Amino acid sequence: MMNDPIRRLKSQPWKPLFGVAFATVIAVSVLDFLLIFLISNVAAIQDSIRLLLSPPLGILIPLAVAAGVGALGVSICDYYRSKIFLNAGSLWALVLCLMIALGVNALIPFPSFLLRFSYPIFIGVIIGVFWRGRPYWR
Repeated sequence: MMNDPIRRLKSQPWKPLFGVAFATVIAVSVLDFLLIFLISNVAAIQDSIRLLLSPPLGILIPLAVAAGVGALGVSICDYYRSKIFLNAGSLWALVLCLMIALGVNALIPFPSFLLRFSYPIFIGVIIGVFWRGRPYWR
């Protein structure tokens, strides 16, 4: 008997996963806004950020931030373990929910320094989710 991918897709805990995704994006957006505020008001932080964003680190910083977003999403799912059973399918569903939440966040005219919806962000979120969700792959 073959596995039915549509049934597996329908059986995911979508509401809690979307809640986790939007909570993650809101938390990161608040940190992003705080960072923008600090960069605009503290000269030492401006110099530090300029150094971090210069090559070669400047290429890796967005990927690392996105991996952190994915890992934070899995950590929040760990907290709600009673509502969300994590396995490989639910981790992929979390990636989709995080991408939708980041897409909605990109539509809101809110200043963003760390999270600009792009392909490296997508790859970084996948890396973060599956790196932090390694125990749940089975």
